[in-house]
Amino acid sequence: MSPTPRNPSRLMAEWGSAARAADIPDRIRAIAQACVIDTVGVALAGAGTPVAGLARQFAVRNAAAGVSEIWGAPARLSAVGAAACNATAAHALDFDDNCYAGFVHGSAVIVPAAIAIAQETGATGADLLTAITVGAECEYAVGAAAGQDLYDKGWWTTGLLGPIGACVAAGHLLKLDARQMRAGIGLAVAGAGGSKSCFATDAKALLAGEASAAGLTWALLAASGASGPDEPFTHRNGFAALHTDGVFDMAAFADLGRSWRLETPGIDIKKFPICLSSHAAVDVVADIRAREGVSVDEVESVLCDVPPVVVANLAYAAPDTPREAQFSMEFAIAATLCFGAPGVEHLREDVLASPALRALMARVRMVSGPMWNAKRRREAPEGASITLALRDGRTYSGYQTHALGTAVNPVPPAHLRTKFLRCAEPTLGKAAAQRLLQAFEDLDADIPLRDLLNTALTGSPTRMPAA
Repeated sequence: MSPTPRNPSRLMAEWGSAARAADIPDRIRAIAQACVIDTVGVALAGAGTPVAGLARQFAVRNAAAGVSEIWGAPARLSAVGAAACNATAAHALDFDDNCYAGFVHGSAVIVPAAIAIAQETGATGADLLTAITVGAECEYAVGAAAGQDLYDKGWWTTGLLGPIGACVAAGHLLKLDARQMRAGIGLAVAGAGGSKSCFATDAKALLAGEASAAGLTWALLAASGASGPDEPFTHRNGFAALHTDGVFDMAAFADLGRSWRLETPGIDIKKFPICLSSHAAVDVVADIRAREGVSVDEVESVLCDVPPVVVANLAYAAPDTPREAQFSMEFAIAATLCFGAPGVEHLREDVLASPALRALMARVRMVSGPMWNAKRRREAPEGASITLALRDGRTYSGYQTHALGTAVNPVPPAHLRTKFLRCAEPTLGKAAAQRLLQAFEDLDADIPLRDLLNTALTGSPTRMPAA
């Protein structure tokens, strides 16, 4: 391991500005490419949500026109406006990826900013993947340095750390030198925020959009000569002092560019459009349902024993809105028993109002018992132990440390293709969705991103029709 750095912002700036495609192993670039595919797919699915519509309406009224596409709509805006719209859509369904280095939704913030500025600057697909990689690695290094206590305190780390990743990715594409990149990072750290009070409201998706736009804005300002704090993490009024009671592990930056958090702890690709905290429990219940042929009418009760962070995240025992349902263990389990799995089509007011579904939710109980000591929480950060009891006295149980789709329990690569097409086809149509997927699978090439995407779609000025 390299010596522990004294100044992480300088190290990130030097590496983030100087890294080249050849410096990043092919396996890591492939992970970044998967992040692009997943993020654009879920954004196209999220483009039809009310909150994405609000973001687009606001941007069209207030942002400058430009060449950067708004996914799922005909408008083209400046890169900052496009980043805000597309990141909001990417997080609107809570269907985007996650990384345990910081407990962040990294790609939903980084990818829209990087694609928007890549379209504006004429960067290639290969340039884009390099930029996304350096942005993600810098953001996840900060998340690792801060530790999980940052998230447990109530900070929404996607909003707090996302501007760092977006700034570094955008700054790389803007060809910032190390001094400019350091200024951008300082600006991103000094100006960031976000609390978990946003959960189950429009604020969560909108703050993802704001984080993406802010990171890009800081990079553009740094390119224009703006200065930021030289050491925003360890300053007496800086990040560590204000957010983590002075705790900040400098060793997290020692191997930046030599070991890869995109690989370890890795990226979690979601199977369901609900908070990842419920996914392990859903997997266990789905397995029992399929294996034992359990019907809804047979279920007496379901006990979900989960880590404290899961209880804190899933606060809605009787959700009244689709937003609340995304943060409800009771909904997740009831939807699994009723439908086989919770899907986008179930996040509707009429589904939530179903008497049968609500009666089943009332039979689900979530607790955090003594099994969740510090060691087990590290091994299964959002794991679940399930006991399902039937009316005839039979009981079934199961335990899962990590949901299917997480980095340590991955799904086959074909799942990502299937997920993308299911998300994109309702917005683009089947043929265009297939072409766009192929373009993203050919992304790591010296072809301008604008040309690559233009050939994937119809070539008309409004080739992404409104959702």
